Amino acid sequence: MTALSGMNVQIAENQRKVDSARACAESGLEVVRYWMSRISIPGTTLDSERLNQIVSSLQSELSSDSISNITISYDNPALTIPSVTLDSVTGRSFSAVLTQIDNDTVQVDVTGTYGSISRTIRVNYVFGMRAHTVFDFGVASKGPLSLTGNVELDGVNVSVESSVYIESEDSLLALSITGNSQIAGDVSIVNPSAYVDLQGGQAGIGGETGQDAIDNHVDFGVPPTEFPEPDPGYFESFVTGVVDSNTNTSADATFENVRILAETNPTFSGHVTLKGVIFVETPNIVVFTGNTDVIGIVVGDGDWTDNSGANQISFTGNVVSLPVTELPEEEQFADIRDETGTFLMAPGFKLSFGGNFDSLSGAIAGNGIEFFGNAGGIVNGSIINYSNEEMTITGNSDLYFNRTGIDEVPAGFVPEIVLEYDPGSYCEMAL
Repeated sequence: MTALSGMNVQIAENQRKVDSARACAESGLEVVRYWMSRISIPGTTLDSERLNQIVSSLQSELSSDSISNITISYDNPALTIPSVTLDSVTGRSFSAVLTQIDNDTVQVDVTGTYGSISRTIRVNYVFGMRAHTVFDFGVASKGPLSLTGNVELDGVNVSVESSVYIESEDSLLALSITGNSQIAGDVSIVNPSAYVDLQGGQAGIGGETGQDAIDNHVDFGVPPTEFPEPDPGYFESFVTGVVDSNTNTSADATFENVRILAETNPTFSGHVTLKGVIFVETPNIVVFTGNTDVIGIVVGDGDWTDNSGANQISFTGNVVSLPVTELPEEEQFADIRDETGTFLMAPGFKLSFGGNFDSLSGAIAGNGIEFFGNAGGIVNGSIINYSNEEMTITGNSDLYFNRTGIDEVPAGFVPEIVLEYDPGSYCEMAL
C-alpha cells in the first residue's frame, strides 16, 4: 500500500509538472499574441522581406515600451525569442520561434518550461490587411475641419456615409461649423483635449444643433485610425505621353495617359477631356478653369508629409467624372480599367474645387483640401486630407457621399499588413 501510494504521488507530481510546463507555454502564447497584434508592416513589402519587417516592427514596439526582459534574435528564416522568465523561484519560463512557412503564413512555436519539463504549443498567423482605415469615413483629416456658409455633408444612402474623422493633434479647435452648415453623420476626434465650435442656430451634427449635437454626435479621444500610404509611383507604368511648356492647354483637347512635366504649371482653359492616368510631377501648379471631363485617375507624385501648399491642383470649372471602368476598350486602357476606387490621389498637393460636379468617381486625397463657391455633388468614396493644416468647405458646397459597396482599398493606396491569429491552427506538439 505504501509503495502504491508513493507511486500515485509521483505520478501526480509528474502530471503537475507537465501541466505547469503547458501553463507556461499558454502564458507565453498570450504574451506573443499581444505583441503580434501590435505589429504592422507596409503593404508594399515583398513576400521575401516580410519576416525582416516583422523583426523591425517587433523590435520597435518593444523598445518604445522599454521592454527589456523580452529580446529577439533573427537568423533567416527564423525569429527567436530566447527564454523569458515567468517565475525565477520555481523555474518557470517560455521561449518562442517564429518561422515564415509560406508567403501567407507565419508559424509560431511557443515552448513552456518548468524545471526540466517542457511543452510546446504551435499556432499559425496569416497576413491580412488592416480592417479599419480612414476610408470608413466620408471625410478624414489629420488637421482641423471648417464648414462655413450653407454647406451640407450627407450620405446618399444613409447618414453614416458622411461621418467625419479628425485627428487635429496640433490644434485644440478640431471642428468649426458656421452658418447653416450641417454634418449628417457623426464626428470622431482623436485629440482628447479638442473642442467643437458651432456658430449659428442651424449649425449642426447628426440632425441636432447646439450642445445636443456635440454631446450626442461627437466622440473625443477616439483611437487613431490608419491613413494608408499613397503610392503615386504605382501609376507611372500607365503613362505614355507628356504635357510640357510647348503643349497648347488653352484649346479644347483630349489628353490620354499623360505626364505633366515638373515646373510646367499649366492652365487648362478649354473644354478638356482626361482619359486614363494623368500623372503630375512636382513641383507643379495645375489649374483647370474650363469644363473638365475625367474618365480616369489624376495622380500627383508629391510627398504625403509635405504640407507647404507649394504644389497645387485646382478645378475651378465644372467637372464631369466617370470611373475607369467606362474607359474605351482600347489597348492603352486595358489594365487601367481594373484600377478602381480613386479619382484624385495627389500627396503633397493642395487640392481645390470651385465648380459643380454631378459625381466624382472615387476617393480624393491630398495635403490641404478646399471646396468653395458652388462646388458640390456626389463623391463616390472618401475625402482624405493628409495635412495637419485646416481643411475648409465654404459657400454652397453640398457634398453627398456614396460609400455603399466599397469593400477594397482604392487603387494606389498601400494598406498596412497585419498578422491575424488563426485559432484553428492551435495544437500541442508531441514529445
